[in-house]
Amino acid sequence: MNQKIGIGLLGLGTVGTGVANIINSPEGRNPLVARIKIARIAVRDAKKIRSIKVDPSIVTSDPFEVVNDPNVEIVVEAIGGIEPAKSLIMLAIKSGKSVVTANKAVVARYGKEISDAANKAGVYVLIEAAVGGGIPIIEPIKQSLGGNRIKKITGIINGTTNYILSEMAKGGAKYQDVLNDAQKLGYAEADPSADVDGDDAADKIAILSGLAYGGSIDRECIPTKGISKLESKDINCARELGYEVKLLAVAEYIENKKRENHLHSLALRVEPTLLPKDHPLSSVNGVNNAILIEGDPIGEVMFYGPGAGAGPTASAVVADILNIVGIKLMQKEGENSLDPLLSGFSWRNCILANTREISQKNYLRLITEDTPGVIGKIGNILGKHQVSIESIVQLDSNNAKAEIIVITHKVSKGQINDSLQEIENMKEVLKLAAQLGCL
Repeated sequence: MNQKIGIGLLGLGTVGTGVANIINSPEGRNPLVARIKIARIAVRDAKKIRSIKVDPSIVTSDPFEVVNDPNVEIVVEAIGGIEPAKSLIMLAIKSGKSVVTANKAVVARYGKEISDAANKAGVYVLIEAAVGGGIPIIEPIKQSLGGNRIKKITGIINGTTNYILSEMAKGGAKYQDVLNDAQKLGYAEADPSADVDGDDAADKIAILSGLAYGGSIDRECIPTKGISKLESKDINCARELGYEVKLLAVAEYIENKKRENHLHSLALRVEPTLLPKDHPLSSVNGVNNAILIEGDPIGEVMFYGPGAGAGPTASAVVADILNIVGIKLMQKEGENSLDPLLSGFSWRNCILANTREISQKNYLRLITEDTPGVIGKIGNILGKHQVSIESIVQLDSNNAKAEIIVITHKVSKGQINDSLQEIENMKEVLKLAAQLGCL
């Protein structure tokens, strides 16, 4: 019973160091933690001084040495990016080694290829840390909620953008000023584009959707809009109207009996969205993440917690390692079958709805000339396209200009886009200043 499972750690940055710290201090944790040993570590710079002490004899600058090391049974990929991460994951699988990864970019784009290879090789690839940091969400979707029909997933799944929007809402600060502060605090990268443009959230909702709905998602087809062009004025207007603005990632199951063979489709999107102040996600602030899942028969459940950082992410990584270690120890004692609930697999094709078919409420802010009848003309165009108005407000005018805020009822993207094309051609309309989703 003293046999230990050797892991190979690819990367000793924030996540890798957090994992090593847990493994090196097993006291008070699950007993399986004591059955793990770090057999090999790959780092970019072997001479760099680090906060954690490791045996120099197990450190290498060549990650492929780690994967090929016979003492490594589980590969933990913590280097990020597409390559060489994907190649290392595929090599580990080919070598008969299970993999734990937090790499949402690779999983979102190559999840099916990786899953198929892992199932064929009889190994696991576990990804709990890829979405939501320390929030347990991957395994609950695969296991605890497995008996449900998942109707909708709505998530705040990027801590950087949530921090920025929370700070903008507090004092009306401008986007760029808050982003600069976020970078100084370490909440935003030097190049924050993956976060603020919505790509990180799109990677994560692709992963969650694939698991929840049983098929691979074409990541590049997810409509994605970030927060970099969002003005504090819209956040303030939203608050006055009883809303908070959050960057939401949404996946919704759509039943469409008109489709050939009665196939169902998914409406996926990432965009800044107005949330009513009594919505469960509206009070999620700072760098925290939250995922709200609506299922049948469970109803609504919400998963909330820290979405990034050494501790939360390492917690999720080690949880995956322990899942595999437990199975491996049983196999070594005579049981040789995979646990299908830990494996990734698909059971149907997922069809993404055409963007024009996606229905939602909308927030519009229009800059117009301050002339009589403008609101009536805008209302007539919206009515022509069967867009019902929930509210329409004209803000105080100045310099012969007016700002008009419109919130629509739930309509298709096609209807609202056709309406806006006609509205923007009105001589009285100077520009469409903002277009946001609304729940």
